[in-house]
Amino acid sequence: MKKIFLLFVITMMSISVNAQKDVKEGVITMKMSMFSDNPQVNASLSMMGDMALTVYFKGNKSRSEMSNPMTGENTTIVDNDVKKIMVMMNNPTMGKKYKIKPIEVSEEDLKNVTITDKSESKTILGYNCKGYDVVVKKDDKEVKMTMFVTDKINAPTQNSAMFGDKLKGYPLSMEIAMEQMGMPMVIKMDVTKIEETSVADAKFDMSVPEGYEEIEDKK
Repeated sequence: MKKIFLLFVITMMSISVNAQKDVKEGVITMKMSMFSDNPQVNASLSMMGDMALTVYFKGNKSRSEMSNPMTGENTTIVDNDVKKIMVMMNNPTMGKKYKIKPIEVSEEDLKNVTITDKSESKTILGYNCKGYDVVVKKDDKEVKMTMFVTDKINAPTQNSAMFGDKLKGYPLSMEIAMEQMGMPMVIKMDVTKIEETSVADAKFDMSVPEGYEEIEDKK
């Protein structure tokens, strides 16, 4: 019995040590769900159900892929080496669209981002995550986020691009409260799996696929 208990302790220590090491390349699997206080909006969102999001990351680059019968295929590539973000949509209604835009964060943009330490932490998949409340103001509207971030993964995201140096690390749990077309909406994202593995450079290629049209800027 003592040997079994000792083996259990050693195994758990090994899991803890492995989970807490820095991961610089791999694949993250997330679950995303959306809901609203508005009954009509919530009914529409519930039809979509939970959505799976797969994130490939390597150094200063990441690629997020999500597919859903209602929204189609959505891919986002973030490259902090060249400071660009590429968004691709294969939507049942809009068709195949893409947009490449620079990552530009001005001092004025940073003034519109408020990050508050929640003085709270959670252990998620073996990673110690610090809690933060984030408020982003834009066009007289606010987007409020609550996130629990690990400093062991530094994969870039669309959100981290607008935070500058104010917040580092990767959120393993995040809740976003916002308005979409005047309707309240909450997006909840939780990481369900982290796999340390090699990722091909081709995943972060920003070449425009055949058949995609550029999304024009609104005038």
